[in-house]
Amino acid sequence: MASADRWWRQGFVVGLIAYASVAVFYSAFDFLAARGTLFTVDLLGKAVFKGLRDPSVLQSPIQPDLLVVFWYNGLHLILSLAIGLIVLRLIAQAERHPTQASLVLFTIVAGFVVTVLGVGWLTSPMRPVLPWWSIVVANGLATMVAGAYLLRTRPGLWGRLIPFMR
Repeated sequence: MASADRWWRQGFVVGLIAYASVAVFYSAFDFLAARGTLFTVDLLGKAVFKGLRDPSVLQSPIQPDLLVVFWYNGLHLILSLAIGLIVLRLIAQAERHPTQASLVLFTIVAGFVVTVLGVGWLTSPMRPVLPWWSIVVANGLATMVAGAYLLRTRPGLWGRLIPFMR
């Protein structure tokens, strides 16, 4: 298979893995908090698509809106796929130009930090039910699972990205 086709395909797979990892994490998080497996995605969907901003609403039961759950999942999937494609494009760049590997690794790590901070900032009114630690863990889990997939499918990737491992 051509190299260009490979990074596109793997980018989509990485995006799907990240999407699924975050979705499963928050389903388990909500289940363990005894608030229903769609609570967080429903809340985020209402914030994004219906303008829910009043944190006091979070203290009482909220009727799930399956339409906003659907739309928010679609948005999350599109963003995850885009991030997966960007990460794989960066990795392909580092593999073609090994002198840029450190910059690529820095960019990927910075992207993780910016994603966590951005989600945290955008969800700050929801902090009572969406704590910082859950944002970090969900994104860290997605990164670890997607990273494990990449390390398995691209032998030697770790050594190519980490300068002192060469």
